[in-house]
Amino acid sequence: MSKNTDLTQAWTQFIQQWLTEADQVGFPEIEPDENWPSPCEFSEHGKTYWRPVLVDEHTDVALGFANVEEALGITLNQQFIEFFTLYFADGINAVHDKGPLQFLQAWSQSDFERLQQNVIGHLLMKHKLKQSPTLFFAVTDEDDLNLVIDNSTGEVCLEYVGKPPHEVVAPDLASFIRKAKPVVKG
Repeated sequence: MSKNTDLTQAWTQFIQQWLTEADQVGFPEIEPDENWPSPCEFSEHGKTYWRPVLVDEHTDVALGFANVEEALGITLNQQFIEFFTLYFADGINAVHDKGPLQFLQAWSQSDFERLQQNVIGHLLMKHKLKQSPTLFFAVTDEDDLNLVIDNSTGEVCLEYVGKPPHEVVAPDLASFIRKAKPVVKG
């Protein structure tokens, strides 16, 4: 799978902006958890911080959603797959015309496996509710309001949990990301 796409460029540029801001205001400090390690963690002056890191540089296994697609008999939107297989990171705060949000990411390979399970649960719920499949990639400050990719059209939409999308906010994920600004809480 080629990752030299408009989305890869937009997400990489966003991550670079995040890293530049973190260099200025400080990287987010975390409490290391030996049971939940991540390649994102780094130590400096006796404290532990995190930063996004490229998946390809920190795992020998190619991350993907083929198992999810096979289990559910569905083809997932390529934007979604690419978004979650480029970087390991904690949730990445941002602001957009639609308000504050947090981009979801996998913290590690183990967390990616948990993400896959959550995606399966979400898609099974959508099927049970007889709703078109959507794929979550970010949360908002409003309870139960998520940002999702419409699996069929690739549009970015606002969606309350258990409900169909109610507002299209961007034609695709790259366009959405380009309008978002990183917010680093060092």
